[in-house]
Formats: sequence, structure tokens, C-alpha cells
Amino acid sequence: MLRTIAILTVISVIGVGFLTFGAAPPVAAAAQDDVKQVYLNKCAVCHGEDGAGKTAKGKKLKMKDVRAPEVQKMTPEQWTNVILKGSGQDMDGLRKTLARR
Repeated sequence: MLRTIAILTVISVIGVGFLTFGAAPPVAAAAQDDVKQVYLNKCAVCHGEDGAGKTAKGKKLKMKDVRAPEVQKMTPEQWTNVILKGSGQDMDGLRKTLARR
């Protein structure tokens, strides 16, 4: 379950639009809402709702746009690792947050 949620979070962060591929089954829709809420609560403060990193905190930290080609080259495993473990001193990992879901 943790890996599934982490992968869903990765997909939402890299700009797939919170998995809106048409009508989703109720369980999938609930998972999408959950992932979106985690992103908005934990990630958007720096990365912004669109991933551009143009928030006040994102600008202060010189946040890269997650949609940029050099960021998009990361593998799903690299994305999962960053999300679960964090990055540098400014990004906490979400392992415990995602484990509770």
C-alpha cells in the first residue's frame, strides 16, 4: 500500500494532473483525492499547486520546476526515493505520512 500511494504521489507531482484519466472507480477516486490532499498539504507550499516552485518558499529555496526536462528525466524509483526520504535539508521525507494512509 505504501508503495502504491508513493507512486500515485509521484505521478501527481510530475504533472499528470492528479490522475484524471476519465471516470475512475470509487476506490481509485478516493485514492486520487487522498493523494491530491497530501500534495496540497505537504508539497504545494514549496512546489505550488502546478509544480512550478513559484511560491514564496519555493523562490526562497530556488526550487526547480518539477515539469522541467532535467527533473522529468528522473526515474519513478528516483521520484519515489525523494518523496519517501526527502531531499537535502529543506525537504522532509513523507514515509511516515504515506504509511498512515
